[in-house]
Amino acid sequence: MLTSKQRSYLRGLANTIPAIFQVGKNGIDENVIRQFEEALEARELVKASVLRNSLYTAREAAEEVAQAVGADVVGVLGNKFILYKESRNNKVIQLP
Repeated sequence: MLTSKQRSYLRGLANTIPAIFQVGKNGIDENVIRQFEEALEARELVKASVLRNSLYTAREAAEEVAQAVGADVVGVLGNKFILYKESRNNKVIQLP
C-alpha cells in the first residue's frame, strides 16, 4: 500500500510518460492483463487511457487491472489512470 507522499511522487513521475495502453470496447481480458504485467515488470510505472467506447470508466478499469496484476492505483484523472508495481528484477524507482 502506498502512502500519500509516495503516491504524489509517482504522479509527478507519471506526468512525463505517455499512455502506453488503451482500454477499448473489447474490455479487459487475459491478453491485456498479461501485457500490463510485462510492462509493470519492465517499467514499474504505467499510464493507460480508457476510450469513450469502452464499457469501463477509468476508475473501474484501473481497479480491475490493479487487482488482477497485484499493482497499486496511483491515480485516475479523466480517462487516464496510473498503476505502480515494484519490479522484482528491474527496480528503477526509489520511493521516498
